[in-house]
Amino acid sequence: MRYYRLPSREQRTDSDSLVVVDGEDDAYNLTTASDDLGSFTELARAANASDRTIDAIARDRIPDADQFELDRTDRDALLPVVPDEVWAAGVTYSISEEARKAESGKPEVYIDVYDSDRPELFLKATPSRTVGPNEAIGVRGDSDWNVPEPELGVVLHREEVVGYTIGNDVSSRDIEGENPLYLPQAKVYDRCCSLGPCVATGDVIEDPHDLGMSLTIERDGEVVFEDETTTAEMATTCETLVKYLRRHNNLPETLVLLTGTALVPPDTFTLREGDKVTIDIDHIGELVNDTIVV
Repeated sequence: MRYYRLPSREQRTDSDSLVVVDGEDDAYNLTTASDDLGSFTELARAANASDRTIDAIARDRIPDADQFELDRTDRDALLPVVPDEVWAAGVTYSISEEARKAESGKPEVYIDVYDSDRPELFLKATPSRTVGPNEAIGVRGDSDWNVPEPELGVVLHREEVVGYTIGNDVSSRDIEGENPLYLPQAKVYDRCCSLGPCVATGDVIEDPHDLGMSLTIERDGEVVFEDETTTAEMATTCETLVKYLRRHNNLPETLVLLTGTALVPPDTFTLREGDKVTIDIDHIGELVNDTIVV
């Protein structure tokens, strides 16, 4: 199933709704069935408390839920889950390794990570720095080389994988390339991350390493970059990334782990204010964001 956070008709943030889309592409507002199911995290809590799956809880409540307009799910989608933290992995695809070598004067750092058992993991964003679908992602005003990084996101609740989403790990490549120790400044800033449009569970995504992924960037109505890949190209599995993230780390209740990118625009490209970025991943949907300078 796919889970969306949608605003109420009154557009009040305190009355957002949790909407589920089932295998028949019928949408239901689970919040109308129970006030205790007002968010994906609340649904995950209910599943954890009853030792059942998230989808099992949703199926039980669908008969009592109001039907929802399917076309609103993508058009009006908000940040689908509000994670306490967003983490990210780097150098998990061979092209990502190549891109880091190209931007850095110290390429051996990235080669070592790509060949190592231990992955690169870093804190990417807090809730205040994360935006949802149709919101503007940010690029740093003190950087001349900014790119989107489309990534599969693993959603964890109480350290267990409960679903998948799309993430955009927006990055300032010149800042990171100047010195790897500048990574936090290249990665963590206002509007540095977007997630959405939904959380898809294992019923929809049987194998996270067999998903098509595409990136399209438009400027003034014209496509200036497009490419596609598959998560089968990952050199490090989601399972391994989650295992290392858990090590000696007290994880918050809900978090998203971005799993790295294989779609890197050419060295001559940088995002500009007004660019439209669209990331598509099979069985999850499209994450669409405009761009502003922050």
